Amino acid sequence: MLKGYTYRLHPTPAQAEFLLRTIGCARFIYNKLLEDRIAIREEAKEGSGPRRKPATPASYKPLFPFLAEADSLALANAKLNLDAAFAKFFAGTAGFPAFKSRRRSRASYTTNNQRGTIRIEAGKVRLPKVGFVRFRQHRPFEGVIRSATVSMTRTGKFFVSILVEQDDAPWIPAKNKVGIDLGLEHFAVMTNDAMVSEKIGNPRLLRKSEAKIKKAQRALSRKKMGSKNREKAKLFLAKKHEKIANQRKDFLHKLSRRIVDENQVIVVETLKSKHMMQNHKLAKSIGDVSWYEFVRQLEYKSRFYGRTLIKADPWYASTQICSTCGIKGEKKAMDVREWTCACGAHHDRDINASINLLRLAD
Repeated sequence: MLKGYTYRLHPTPAQAEFLLRTIGCARFIYNKLLEDRIAIREEAKEGSGPRRKPATPASYKPLFPFLAEADSLALANAKLNLDAAFAKFFAGTAGFPAFKSRRRSRASYTTNNQRGTIRIEAGKVRLPKVGFVRFRQHRPFEGVIRSATVSMTRTGKFFVSILVEQDDAPWIPAKNKVGIDLGLEHFAVMTNDAMVSEKIGNPRLLRKSEAKIKKAQRALSRKKMGSKNREKAKLFLAKKHEKIANQRKDFLHKLSRRIVDENQVIVVETLKSKHMMQNHKLAKSIGDVSWYEFVRQLEYKSRFYGRTLIKADPWYASTQICSTCGIKGEKKAMDVREWTCACGAHHDRDINASINLLRLAD
């Protein structure tokens, strides 16, 4: 089993500068290789001569000597990332690969462990061409290190994600089943096989900090372009957004782990957030609630710990079906939180949906 562990890095100024240069080189080579692929496609359309082979990172080193200073495996992995992006494009699962931007794209690079080039000793992690870097290992692990991805946040913090090959986690049996209905009024409504329902409140993290975000954005807009005060205001705003993102991750990880620990079979509805966000009145709330990330965490944690995750069909009318008699009623508006079926059963909209989802586990 491959599992990733992310830790905060504390590099020296010289190490931080080298990490930044390597991130820049990986982004540069990705863009150059993409530019070459696009040129090959254009040449093929025009029919100008035989189709040539795509360039490699090594072919650019004589032209750009600064690439020789970077970790060669970081450049090789940039090519692999581009190959994967094109594979997804040709498979129809993603759009055409886009150029990476210094300002908008994720700042990171990946390197591989070759005969101990990545290892942990005395509270430090060794990275190729960087040496030993101080880091905070809050979670120990056992296994063989395969690779490491170094990333930098917009606030200038460095992190390393270490990919480890290790034995499967011990299987801890759990007999419970749970149906989970996701929403905005409550983040999740869960009903287990004992017909006990629980409503998990929506933390609304972005909404709660919206006033502070707006204030920081207005302060940034008043600063002169290129000034030091603008850079300070930009950093202040980035820290506000980073705090919200960290709070959201903390909430999602704790809830998803608790659900996986307590239940053997988990049924969750499938929501198409991208389509739902076309409603401008709900887009901000849907983006804040992070349903996709929650389901993604449930999926990989269920795989780690031997649980069964069932994703309900997107067209399954869990809200419209009466959980008592099974009759499907008419579609209900979002503001209808309670309703009475023709059979006489009175339902809470979300609890009724979670019960219907639970029955898919049988």
